[in-house]
Amino acid sequence: MLEEKYDFYSPSNIKIHDLDKDLKNSLGIMENLDYFTKVHSSNVSNLSARICEYMHCNNQFTIHCLVAGYIHDLGKMFIPSEILAKNGKLTAEEYEIMKTHTTLGYEYCMKDINLRPYSDGPWYHHESLNGTGYPRGLRKDDIPYSAQIIRVADEYDALVTKRQYTTHVNISETLKDLIKDAEPPQNLVALDFLKQNERLGKINPKPLKALFKAVIADILYEISSVMNYVSYLESQIKRLDSVLKYEKKMLSAKKPSQIDYYKTGMTLLLEKGETLENFRQISQEYKDALILRKKRIDDLYDEIKIIKRLKIKN
Repeated sequence: MLEEKYDFYSPSNIKIHDLDKDLKNSLGIMENLDYFTKVHSSNVSNLSARICEYMHCNNQFTIHCLVAGYIHDLGKMFIPSEILAKNGKLTAEEYEIMKTHTTLGYEYCMKDINLRPYSDGPWYHHESLNGTGYPRGLRKDDIPYSAQIIRVADEYDALVTKRQYTTHVNISETLKDLIKDAEPPQNLVALDFLKQNERLGKINPKPLKALFKAVIADILYEISSVMNYVSYLESQIKRLDSVLKYEKKMLSAKKPSQIDYYKTGMTLLLEKGETLENFRQISQEYKDALILRKKRIDDLYDEIKIIKRLKIKN
């Protein structure tokens, strides 16, 4: 059976291309990162640029976010592997070391004249609008808008990776969690100065709305991919139904020549790995797969409806 394949993110994503030769050479440092961080960095880069496009940002700013998003986790290259790749929860001490990837990435960029303009990606992407982020606990306008966009893309892809999504079914649950980070807490205690900084929420709702549009586009891409696979399954089922028809005629045939004729017809319709003994089982597998894919299409359309109903407060 042909495997169903598609990228979780739409293949229409922008890639690092047409950049200055010296800048591309400097970006080669990203090859020193571990595989998972490199994939995450690429996803965040593409998502950041797509968010910019849905926000109708100019091309120069979009390219800036593309590059700054790509190197946002550059500092993880300097984090000890036993901390970076730890399976369990980090200790308080390990977490403090992990947090230094922001300043380490910034310091590396400042030493490279080609990466220096994009140092906002590494340095600011964990800052929160409400002042609860790191490394400097900045708030609102003190955080570059590019970093506010990258923060949304970074948090989304981190949740997608953590939850091991292979389809956009139930992706609305991830978007609901992002909405929580965009909205202020509802029950602030009066005169509680420790909570005053929380009133703005953590992430900017405008890039989040743009991310929703990108996610819907990705869901539509997945639907298209599944529909293509459904067409393949239907063609295979139709072919094997023809084999079954030949078999029925063969079983009712009387003359050896007729039996050989229908048996030859069956054999010609079989593909690699299929035999006269197993084609019924394979046909049933195709039919079972077809039911599952059609249900996924319905679920994906339902997911779009859910996302469109989600509200993000400005």
